[in-house]
Amino acid sequence: MLTAVLFLSGCIPGGDPGEFGVIGESGFDQYVVPPTFAPRTVVLVGLGDSLTQGVGDERKREGYVGRLAVRMEEWKGVKNVEVRNLAKRGRRSDQLEEQLSDPRVREAIAEADILTLTIGGNDLMKVIKKDLFNLDAKAFEGKLGPFMDRLSTSLFQIRRANPDAVLIILGLYNPLTVVTEEKSDFDRILSEWNSVLEDAAVADGRACFVSVDDLFVSNRDLVYHTDFFHPNSKGYSRMTDRIIESLSQCGLNRLSGGELEF
Repeated sequence: MLTAVLFLSGCIPGGDPGEFGVIGESGFDQYVVPPTFAPRTVVLVGLGDSLTQGVGDERKREGYVGRLAVRMEEWKGVKNVEVRNLAKRGRRSDQLEEQLSDPRVREAIAEADILTLTIGGNDLMKVIKKDLFNLDAKAFEGKLGPFMDRLSTSLFQIRRANPDAVLIILGLYNPLTVVTEEKSDFDRILSEWNSVLEDAAVADGRACFVSVDDLFVSNRDLVYHTDFFHPNSKGYSRMTDRIIESLSQCGLNRLSGGELEF
């Protein structure tokens, strides 16, 4: 058969055996298998405080982390998702710094494809609890700078352990709106802290900031747990939807280096 093909190509006017090579180069030889072609196990690691731990989720679905893992199984390139949630209720930014010094934590981070982080809420709550009945802007003076330093150090440690994982940084919200929706100094302070988190995500290059403050303005939509501080199942579902929406805007495929895609 090969002899016949070569003979015919030589008999065709203008025929050139080399044309078969040209066909190959413009066809299969140039085809590149995308990283998402063969689905694989993807590791999702949660870091931070009670919001990542899933406190308040009455359906016991691990908050937004568990819901995100389910949604991720629909993505191209994902066979299944392994969740390692290292978050802890009450954790502040100084405690996150301390946690990241643990070699076992750094090892888990190193194996992650997706990292999620909520931090800063307990730093603010420490001030609020101390001056709850006499709360004003002065109570927060001098708190943002040290938080920025600790956040920067923590992100450096995270990236030293894993420079390539997609990092999802969630913003803060104001649970005091359950009591009153009147604008206060705390709203401005919260905005400043969220700006710091967003700037850190932009500077990272492979991170995506997720704004959630508008999801928890008052409790008219019944998004709070009975403690009126943490989200309930509905609140966590809304957070998950916002994460997916934000990843789409940030560009999941770009952030993951082509490894993941909706």
